[in-house]
Amino acid sequence: MKGKGQANPRLRVAGLMSGTSLDGVDAAILDTDGVHVLGFGQTAFRPYSAQERAVLRGCLGKWPDDAGLAEAQEIIHRAHIEALQALNAPFDLIGFHGQTLAHDPDQGRTHQLGDGAVLARAFDCPVIWDFRSNDMRMGGQGAPLAPFYHFALAKHRGATAPLAFLNLGGVGNITYVDPSHDRPEQGGALLAFDTGPANAPMDDLMSGTGQGYDNDGALAASGRVNEAFVARVMAQGYFLKMPPKSLDRDTFAQVLTEAQTMPLPDGLASLAELSARAVAEGLAHLSKPVAQILICGGGRKNGHLMARLAALTGLEVVAVEAAGFDGDFLEAQAFAYLAARVQAGLPTSAPATTGVAAAIGGGQISRP
Repeated sequence: MKGKGQANPRLRVAGLMSGTSLDGVDAAILDTDGVHVLGFGQTAFRPYSAQERAVLRGCLGKWPDDAGLAEAQEIIHRAHIEALQALNAPFDLIGFHGQTLAHDPDQGRTHQLGDGAVLARAFDCPVIWDFRSNDMRMGGQGAPLAPFYHFALAKHRGATAPLAFLNLGGVGNITYVDPSHDRPEQGGALLAFDTGPANAPMDDLMSGTGQGYDNDGALAASGRVNEAFVARVMAQGYFLKMPPKSLDRDTFAQVLTEAQTMPLPDGLASLAELSARAVAEGLAHLSKPVAQILICGGGRKNGHLMARLAALTGLEVVAVEAAGFDGDFLEAQAFAYLAARVQAGLPTSAPATTGVAAAIGGGQISRP
């Protein structure tokens, strides 16, 4: 740890994120000292091909000792290297999340495929990676990890009232931020948890049609919600648990199985409604009311889902672009920010974000 009053250096950090949507690798440059957001740099996206996506999808649910991971790991390394090259910008440090294949917080284990040492050698640059394991060893859920960055963004924006960030990726996760606090690890500054399934089951349902997603939620908007299905899923134990709590992409695999028995528009409408209601009910856990929810992740481009969120919460629900942020690369920036914090010896998670026993830093460092 640094001594009192000793400033952390300003770094240009390249952050990388490959989410459970399996669309590709996001790369983003962030200028930060690990405390403040000091500037946003270049961004790049390296999509997965259909063949690569099929290989990765076939490895979902696998653990490090399982067979058949070599080809997927090669894809992960190649795609991340190409994403970094596409940034075409210098950087001092790399934050590498890897590809989550399995996450089982109840058993204290998680699996992000990828070796940071490979990137360190390729770019002759230190790499911070394996962000989740240390948190889980200390009794945390290992997720979500973006909340500390959300806190920094709220400060950067000059927010004074509590607000929420909602990431709608494969899984939905929400971060409550009270910017009146000085540090994200302070009690009351943050509360974070996974709300429930989000894009993953909808995208998986669409994959059988030859399309990767429901453009703007148009099909869902034309369907009829199966109310009995939504009520039955919402009665499951996960939604009754107190946060912090987290999910695997396929924790609710059975909802896809049941949605596949419905006409496609009805299945999509029901899955979107489930996602929106899970968020609305999750708001009851927030310690103070918020007036605005900033949406990041692919779900913010689903007009039907956004409309249902606004209707069910009664709040202003807007894409993070309305606050001047880039929703396509916010998670990549988050892992750049977390890498800078690890480098500076600062915590990256806290009891209110992952349920860890005490504020703790995660990540291992691979040097060239």
